[in-house]
Amino acid sequence: MSSPEADRQRVRTVPIGLRTNKVNPALLATPPGTDRDFDSFLASLPGVLAARDLRLVIDRTRTAHAKGAGVVLLLGGHVIKVGLGLLIGRLIDLGAVTHIAMNGAAAIHDFELAAYGGTSEDVESGLADGTFGMAEETGRDMNAAINSAHARQIGLGQGLGEALLAMTTLPGGDVSILARATRHGVPVTVHTAIGAEIIHQHPSADGAAIGATSLRDFDRLAGSLPRLDQGGVVMNWGSAVIMPEVFLKALTVARNLHNGKPTGFLAADFDMIKHYRPAMNVVRRPTRGHGEGVQITGHHEILMPLVVWGVAGSK
Repeated sequence: MSSPEADRQRVRTVPIGLRTNKVNPALLATPPGTDRDFDSFLASLPGVLAARDLRLVIDRTRTAHAKGAGVVLLLGGHVIKVGLGLLIGRLIDLGAVTHIAMNGAAAIHDFELAAYGGTSEDVESGLADGTFGMAEETGRDMNAAINSAHARQIGLGQGLGEALLAMTTLPGGDVSILARATRHGVPVTVHTAIGAEIIHQHPSADGAAIGATSLRDFDRLAGSLPRLDQGGVVMNWGSAVIMPEVFLKALTVARNLHNGKPTGFLAADFDMIKHYRPAMNVVRRPTRGHGEGVQITGHHEILMPLVVWGVAGSK
């Protein structure tokens, strides 16, 4: 028995002029011209997909900065490890960021770079003999700063930043987000996960101090989020779990206390692959019905320079 065949001679066609096109010449990339500044480079990118979303994030961040709306950065550890501290520092210097929230790994890498001039050990070799994460100075100094912050009833991030600024020598002080944010009075908070960070392995770790200072930082983040209302920007850089979860809960507290606000902000997630929690807890759920959300996939060491250079401007 033969199978039926479609008779393509009978198909209906339509004039191309009646078709809606997603791509037209106005959206296409343009080659380099005589004007070679960075704004011209951004303008030369095609107006589609990730290039369009990149320009959206840059434009909204510029606008938020100009109008005094909130710009919140959520940071994972890899952002620090690939050398982007000075770029975030530039945003701090410009006054273009209103709150920096980081997970514990980001804080450790930042602190080690600033205080000792290096970070990111070989995990496998240290794991074999039980020395992974056991650097004396890291555990001693960071836990001392956290314990002091607890005694003074301040947040974990502020405590680490002040401890760095109090040190007589800082081999990598210029690259430290903790130190620079503290110096400029920009709220910087650290959101820890007990047992997930190397400083918790040390005898000097105090669970009560870690918990209390990190909870205070949660309250500080929730207190900053109302500035996102109607025009703010929140960006998640490289945190797949901790910061998206923390942000969702802090946003709930903020909206509970402020009659459903903030709304009308842009949420952007930047990472090397797309993860479930950033997609749902940063990009989609918080903006549904009253904001915008984008995910841009790529390497931080390429994407963040594009964003920061764009926000800083070249004119």
